[in-house]
Amino acid sequence: MEKQDLRKLSIPAQEAIRVRVLEALDNGMRMKDVIITFGVSDAAIYKWLKVRRTRKKNWKQQERRGRPSQISLTKEQEKQAKKMIVDKCPDQLKLPFALWTREAVGDYLRDAFGVDVSVWTIGRYLKNWGFSPQKPVYKAYEQKSPEVRNWLKKEYPAIKQRASEENGEIHWADEMGMRSDHQAGTTWAPKGKTPVIVRTGKRFRLNMISSLTNRGKLEFMLFKEGFTAGIFIDFLSRLIRYNRRKVFIIVDGHPAHKAKMVKEWLEEHTERVELFFLPAYSPELNPEELVNQDVKTNAVGKHRTLNVDQLKSNVESYLVKRRNNPLQVRKFFHEKHVRYAA
Repeated sequence: MEKQDLRKLSIPAQEAIRVRVLEALDNGMRMKDVIITFGVSDAAIYKWLKVRRTRKKNWKQQERRGRPSQISLTKEQEKQAKKMIVDKCPDQLKLPFALWTREAVGDYLRDAFGVDVSVWTIGRYLKNWGFSPQKPVYKAYEQKSPEVRNWLKKEYPAIKQRASEENGEIHWADEMGMRSDHQAGTTWAPKGKTPVIVRTGKRFRLNMISSLTNRGKLEFMLFKEGFTAGIFIDFLSRLIRYNRRKVFIIVDGHPAHKAKMVKEWLEEHTERVELFFLPAYSPELNPEELVNQDVKTNAVGKHRTLNVDQLKSNVESYLVKRRNNPLQVRKFFHEKHVRYAA
């Protein structure tokens, strides 16, 4: 007998064949003879045997196919799931995920409510809840929320008020290192064939310190040696040399920023520049971090350079274009976490 496509049969007809097949096996008929007699595949028979072992009760009843007519979660369960996704990370709930993916949500629903939901259904849930896939902002465990709140509500408004009263200009500064092997973006290639990019095997790096204002002013300095207090003083000297207004510069807690020689230099130039520090472990509060990311992605990661001089030329050319476009510089302050400084 030729094998038949059971999917084309009605549910009752499928149930009848399955029952007859299993009864035949129970009565001692060999698998080979059952396949020939009933025209079903061995894969289907093994599946039916597994279903009977796991379900035990009502094993003769065919499972319903297609999408369920009703949602699997109650309103209260949906409310709790949304709250967990907003308030917690998966690893805080002892799930083996760092970010909330559809698979992570599925594991949570299974553990919390005993509900097994497909990834496609989870995607519909997330969309209905008003969720969308987004790049997260990372925050250090060591960050102290009271200090951040104090910075946002008291310290920065006070700096802003002083800058206004003294006709000063607030600069946000930071430094970063750039490596020749940094890569950003993707490239098109045939499926299954990973593209190969030929570049130099030598590794070299370049360092940068830069600052920006919410009015669109951008200043930068590139250097090959490590970042030291002397480099920082050199950058501050350039800032006050090219700015007629007093500079209120905001930085993180890097040791070079707090060095003794920096403090002494600032005391000698207190009429021209003052230094302020962000809360510890709070890089997301500094709009200069967005400049760093922009440079690494577009000036470094998307270009091949053969030596450090070529890398420096690419970065310098890119920053000059940014500096000549104040409107683009001001857009760095549009990010949610730095909008308070706009």
